[in-house]
Amino acid sequence: MDSEKPVITPIKSASGRRLQNRDRLEADVLEQAVRVFAESGYEGASIATIAERAGMSKQNLMYYFPTKQQLYQRVLDDVLDDWLARMDKLASAADGEGKHAPQDMLRAYIAAKLRFSREQPWASRVYALEVINGAPLYGAQIRERVVPLLRKDIAMFEAWSKAGKIAPVNATHLMFAIWAMTQSYADFSAQMTLVLDRKELTQQDFDDAEALVVQMVLAAVAI
Repeated sequence: MDSEKPVITPIKSASGRRLQNRDRLEADVLEQAVRVFAESGYEGASIATIAERAGMSKQNLMYYFPTKQQLYQRVLDDVLDDWLARMDKLASAADGEGKHAPQDMLRAYIAAKLRFSREQPWASRVYALEVINGAPLYGAQIRERVVPLLRKDIAMFEAWSKAGKIAPVNATHLMFAIWAMTQSYADFSAQMTLVLDRKELTQQDFDDAEALVVQMVLAAVAI
């Protein structure tokens, strides 16, 4: 008997194409949504504006995201996923204590924070606007996902201090200071470019910022 070859039916192929098209359309919508929410805030943003920028009708967009709040939540979920993935460097050190010096971990953490500000400025701004407004629509997710990671980082600082690897430091406020210094290069870049009299921040600006922030943070924990 001749061996039978598996047959790929047209239905499966069409289904695969539909999924691929859906993913592409969602990506287009989210790319435009993060910028509109960053520019206008949640209240000022409109589904119609996002749809127009994404090159589709409002009705078509609402097929994928039926309400503005659902779209906003998805944007913030994606922002937080990216941000936390980059920010996990200090917390992950707890699983490999002794392999990396605290100073090296702090350098990597600061570099990752500034890289996020450089590569994802709109994402940083939409998150900042939500927090500035008191996190009315995303507070629960921040408490659930950001707070445990921060507490793990604080525990790591305490372990380093107890082991004599760094000077005693208020880890909570040190983390707040690092966040403020690094995220400002996205959230307040418009002010910085005005002061520097140029259209946008350069790679050299981020390199200079990284060197200074690292120097200040390492001085704070130096024994």
